[in-house]
Amino acid sequence: MQNNYWKDDKQMNKAEKEERQERYFRYALLGVLILFLGLIHFMDPSFYETVYRLSKDGDLDGTITYLKGFGIYAVFVSFFIDVVINIVGFLPSIFISTANGLIFGLFWGTIISWLAETTGVLISFWVMRVLFRELAKKIIAKSRVLTKLDSYKSWTAVAVARAIPYMPNGLVTAICALSGMSFAYHGFGSLIGKLPSVALEVIIGHDLVNFEEHSMRLTIVILVVSVVYGVIWWYTKRKKKN
Repeated sequence: MQNNYWKDDKQMNKAEKEERQERYFRYALLGVLILFLGLIHFMDPSFYETVYRLSKDGDLDGTITYLKGFGIYAVFVSFFIDVVINIVGFLPSIFISTANGLIFGLFWGTIISWLAETTGVLISFWVMRVLFRELAKKIIAKSRVLTKLDSYKSWTAVAVARAIPYMPNGLVTAICALSGMSFAYHGFGSLIGKLPSVALEVIIGHDLVNFEEHSMRLTIVILVVSVVYGVIWWYTKRKKKN
């Protein structure tokens, strides 16, 4: 009996030690991320201020001019800006998606925006989970609504939420971070769901700017998307009733 007690106590101490080490590792990575973002500010003090202004104002022309000013490095700057915007969560990214489509073309503009937005929401999810998970556990325990949310861990739910064009990324990320969803499920769902939404944002933004040239394609895309999302909404509603 006593041996079993010491054995259980030893296993508990080992689990606590592993959890503490994992926590230190997460905080170390968070420190590296903050250091990297600080280094960017040190190299270019106006960078974050410029990104904030362009995003807040939705200044498409200014964004295109700014990105083109980096020459062959424009793709890397655009990627990084998109990542930062999605880490922050409350700034709109549609302007950078449209700019990517106009500068790099529809295909590469979509790929760049898709990977950048996915990277940004993954980092944002991880940061929220590191900083606020313990607080979230206490809040969830006291809330019946959040308790249900905490048991809703399907990656398909993330994919559906991410697939909706112009959906606020910060809201979806916060809900996922508060839930018990794993990093892998959130990452896979975001990767899958982000592709159609980003592709639509790039195409619609690109064709609105070049409306006279691509008005027919824009009309067809909007009609097809409306029908597809309408059918999905109807099917989901019907399934819930059954």
